[in-house]
Amino acid sequence: MIFLRLFYNLLFPVVLVIMLPSFILRMVRRGNYRHKFGQRFGIYSKRVTDKLGSHPWTVIHAVSVGEVMIALKLIEQMRVHEPGLRVVLSTTTSTGYRLAHRHKSALLEPIYHPLDIPGVVQHSLRVTNAQRLILVEAEIWPNMMAVAGKLGIPRFLVNARLSPRSEKRYKLVRPLASAMFNELEALCVQEHADMTRWESLGVKPRRLHLTGSIKFDPALTTPQNKPRDFQPVLRDFGIPAGTPVLLGGSTFEGEEILLAETARTLRKDFPDLLLILVPRHAERCQKVFADLTTKGHQTALRSEVAPPARPEILLVNTTGELRDWYACATVVFIGKSLTAKGGQNPAEAITAGKPVLFGPEMQNFASLARQMLDAGGAFCVKNADELLDQCHRLLNDEGARCKMTLAASACLDVHTGATERTAQIINSFNR
Repeated sequence: MIFLRLFYNLLFPVVLVIMLPSFILRMVRRGNYRHKFGQRFGIYSKRVTDKLGSHPWTVIHAVSVGEVMIALKLIEQMRVHEPGLRVVLSTTTSTGYRLAHRHKSALLEPIYHPLDIPGVVQHSLRVTNAQRLILVEAEIWPNMMAVAGKLGIPRFLVNARLSPRSEKRYKLVRPLASAMFNELEALCVQEHADMTRWESLGVKPRRLHLTGSIKFDPALTTPQNKPRDFQPVLRDFGIPAGTPVLLGGSTFEGEEILLAETARTLRKDFPDLLLILVPRHAERCQKVFADLTTKGHQTALRSEVAPPARPEILLVNTTGELRDWYACATVVFIGKSLTAKGGQNPAEAITAGKPVLFGPEMQNFASLARQMLDAGGAFCVKNADELLDQCHRLLNDEGARCKMTLAASACLDVHTGATERTAQIINSFNR
């Protein structure tokens, strides 16, 4: 174990240097890359150190927007049992940080996650006065785990996912993986099939807890997380209530144009149809906007205060609003599934009671996608023609929309209560 960690610490700086150019380029594209850059090396302002030094904090690490949403959901549930819970919410990406920063308060401090270098990690954990460490989905860093263990900080992995591909990779370093995962107080696993994969890596069954997916768990009904009503925003754009809406959620390159052309054809039968596009990465919106307008699509940006005319397409160039926009949709297409691989999360659209279409590349949500298809709760469109046909069918048939949404909602039932179960497991380890 010591030898393997030493090898990791020798290899990590080399990999970091190799990947640094692409990492910096990605940060530049996402904007504001200089913001709090020192935090990635454990360098914090006096305000942050003074705030964190006065109380013990729970540190939750969530990579980007999707994981931050999971973390916020869990924090809210944990505060049902611990009203004064103080959380340091660390993220890797600038988009994740911006979302976390919206929830900044006396009880929540967002930071950038430090690089997994022993000295940097140790300093960060001391500054944050960590009383426990909660990692979301797959964020296991060897030095962070080791240093937290030496400091006596309980560690948890929540909403844990382990794809067959990741399982194969971990088996290449099975001794390190087994030792590292068994240092966790608990692994809260999404599905039964995942339990078997974790056990194949040597994780002891007593550390594994089948909780269901927080991501698929219907949100708590509280004033803090009640979906925002975007109908007034649509009215400001000249779009009345009852307008049919096709929404592309978390779209990737190529899917926006495809949906725009589909909507253009659909307007022959649905002349008032509005297309709402929510790209997976908001920093792409400028290019997407240029591409759409070049092809003659009348497009408005969500951030526009006074749009000149009613748009055919509303391009959402803000972050963290997708869940709320789903409520405005008539039909939803899930992105990263037709022109890119992996797929995006369909659960929020299902929870909003909307019929879901997606492409064949839903690997990241394969189990849920398969269940939905088997139950008739979704439709897989393999090309532009099928996308057009299914959109037309659903826009024209309210009964079909209702039937799909009911079937899809049933697929999420197994995950209902996952957030509460996870919170209870973590709370049971309170020191």
